[in-house]
Amino acid sequence: MRPQQRPPAGGATCSRPPAGGRERGGVTAELALVLPGVVLLLVVLLTAASAAVTQVRVADAARAGARAAALGETRTAVGDVTHQLAGDGARVRVSESGGYVVVEVSRDLAGPLALAGLVASSSSRALPEPGR
Repeated sequence: MRPQQRPPAGGATCSRPPAGGRERGGVTAELALVLPGVVLLLVVLLTAASAAVTQVRVADAARAGARAAALGETRTAVGDVTHQLAGDGARVRVSESGGYVVVEVSRDLAGPLALAGLVASSSSRALPEPGR
């Protein structure tokens, strides 16, 4: 326990600011300094997640397109399948190489990565079904 302090002689009292009074608003200032960094980190993480999702969609579209082409679907049908999975902005190329049907799908990334001209792309190949 702290010993009690006696007022100075003559009846005058000392008034001290409450404990921590000098640091009032310190948390607000620290938050104002940290918050932009947290927001920037969140934007970077969401942009990376969006790019990853787009890449997975493009890879799935290429795989499904190659399967459809191997089953003997028309190029229009292959394009429909790939656009359904990769989105309307996807570019599709169907070719044959070395006895395989090759489907290449690419799509521009969205958001800030679009400004950099980055593209998600994937290709898949499959052996055509006999009798196609």
